[in-house]
Amino acid sequence: MNGFTGRRLTAAALTVVALTTGTAACSSGGSSSAKGEDNGTYTIWDPYPQFAKGSAWAKLLDSCGSKAGVKIKRTAFDTSDLTNKVLLAAQQDNSPDVLIVDNPVVSTLAEAGVLTTTDDNKLDTSKADPNLLAAGQSGGKTYGTPIGANTLALYYNKDVLKAAGVDVSSIKDWKSLTAALDKVKKAGKKGITFSAIGTEEGSFQFLPWFWGSGAKLTELDSAQGESALALWSDWLKKGYAPNSVINNTQTTSWQEFATGDYAFAENGTWQLANAEKSGFDYGVLPIPASAGGNAAAPTGGEFVTLPVQGDTGRYTTAQKLVTCLTSTDNLYATDTTLSYVAPTTEVQDKQVAADAKLKPWVEAVKAARGRTSDDLGTKYPKISEQMWKAVQSALSGAKSPKDALSAAQDAVK
Repeated sequence: MNGFTGRRLTAAALTVVALTTGTAACSSGGSSSAKGEDNGTYTIWDPYPQFAKGSAWAKLLDSCGSKAGVKIKRTAFDTSDLTNKVLLAAQQDNSPDVLIVDNPVVSTLAEAGVLTTTDDNKLDTSKADPNLLAAGQSGGKTYGTPIGANTLALYYNKDVLKAAGVDVSSIKDWKSLTAALDKVKKAGKKGITFSAIGTEEGSFQFLPWFWGSGAKLTELDSAQGESALALWSDWLKKGYAPNSVINNTQTTSWQEFATGDYAFAENGTWQLANAEKSGFDYGVLPIPASAGGNAAAPTGGEFVTLPVQGDTGRYTTAQKLVTCLTSTDNLYATDTTLSYVAPTTEVQDKQVAADAKLKPWVEAVKAARGRTSDDLGTKYPKISEQMWKAVQSALSGAKSPKDALSAAQDAVK
């Protein structure tokens, strides 16, 4: 593994480093220097500042350290800060031993030469579902292993659908979903809410419909892509969805659904606890594809990775830590804590056996797709930006879906 030490950060990575700000992170103590004080201390960086030192997550990290015979020094950053911190640390040969990072960022860090491959670090990824593992693959190589996944589906209000005479089992495709929305509106209730804000959240929520049409991210202006944007645009025109979706985040969209007035809301696994507190009977339906079946929704969730180290002797123990964190027993406990669907069929089956309400989420995750999959890698952010701009343009009425997506494709080129 000595070959890792010769890598240098790419120019793009150095640009990101130059923009790094000094935002503070939550830490279990000491400075945010990645290296431990001695070889008996191993550093782990994660994007879970919500979990304090005494949490189940922190205790799991310490437990895996004990099994490997080392102490753990953990630092937690907000997701938005973590990438810049990692790139800066890599420039200084001060990377953490183990890095847990949002899956779309993996290809950025891999291209920058920050991460080791699973061929090099010997991580076993054989149990991970291939569609989830793909989010951490770039140029034919795999960089880390998924710790868990979340994705999008349709929450529905059973009382609203019943009052409108809608049988949820009849919803198989876009045509039947739109027909259900029409019935709901005629019954005096509201149809569907989602997030179409001009950020990554907007792209994240549009992707199931875009992919569900059969469209590809390399061709934003295809007839299939146009049909997906026209679907959303028509829903607004007909009053099936509110104009507020243009500014909705996934949080404000959920707040609309939580009023009890809406039949459907597109949202994620992370809202399950809020759904239980909603005060009304709800269900979950995988997002239908245009012609039927489940649409591919984008995967959220993190990868556990091993950054490049100047001291290559650290890899063996770091690999033991990751293997411990992603073992079957620990994945089950961790993904329950994070409200994630596990990345392996074995643990997914345990989750559904313990909580039958997770079944539609497991189905959605099995159909899901990484945003950087299909070897898009670092091209994805530029494509995504043009996608959300096209969605905003069409939903606001500034351009037709066709013209909005044509402009988006031209901008990507």
